[in-house]
Amino acid sequence: MHHHSQAEKAEVFKSLHDRPGLFVIPNPWDAGSAKMLAAMGYEALATTSAGLAWMLGQPDGEAAVTREQVIHNAREIVGATDLPVAADLENCYGDDPGECAKTILLAAGAGLVGGSIEDATGRPGDPIYPFELAVERVRAAVKAARSLPFPFMLAARAENLIYGRPDLPDTIRRLEAFAEAGADVLYAPGLKTRDEVSAVVRAVAPRPVNVLVGTAVLRLPLGELEQLGVKRASLGSALARTAYGALMRAAEGLRLEGDLGFVGEGVTYATINSMLKKSYP
Repeated sequence: MHHHSQAEKAEVFKSLHDRPGLFVIPNPWDAGSAKMLAAMGYEALATTSAGLAWMLGQPDGEAAVTREQVIHNAREIVGATDLPVAADLENCYGDDPGECAKTILLAAGAGLVGGSIEDATGRPGDPIYPFELAVERVRAAVKAARSLPFPFMLAARAENLIYGRPDLPDTIRRLEAFAEAGADVLYAPGLKTRDEVSAVVRAVAPRPVNVLVGTAVLRLPLGELEQLGVKRASLGSALARTAYGALMRAAEGLRLEGDLGFVGEGVTYATINSMLKKSYP
């Protein structure tokens, strides 16, 4: 059975962004969830920083997970399926543009064919990098990505909206600058309305835009996002939160009321085993 090379997977991933319409890129947090999503027919996967942090018993967004842990998790997910995989690389684990470049090269070394860089610092008192430094960091990540012998789809993220800075004009200014710096995909988590999504898509056209779905703030269906010109929809922590939600409801009902009704709601043992036994499709 032919296993695709990293270069082949990179071309497949790029082609998903080049073809008409929207595609969904779900976010597994480990090898098992990756294999299950692949078995269900998805075309590409992206890791989730929140899902990984929680799996490791850590809070997300507080620099509690190291670059080494992130790269190790990505390598396990890449090895679990034959799908193209991109990674949530948070702020690329360093303020310095040189560290951002190093992270991109480490990501590629783990078998990834895409990854993100964001302008959030990880510091609660000073959550967003200044504009010039944010752009310089993206430029360094782009240069590293372009040094690779295959297309590495770099997504640049402007994080204002999820860090208490509801400044759409500055968010768009940053995304435009990131596109100018060479980012392949633009992404502003926290968009709330049709008008906000449309404004971002128009600002960076023809570059593809990723929109975070499965959140309380954005209620637009996928079909409507596609009509607005969105290329890629990711779920962030939504699948992990759904899994943990089922766990917590079941455990709480059992503890408080001795309720075993949840047993009938779970996926069967045989189903999970059969999905995980499958080798690459």
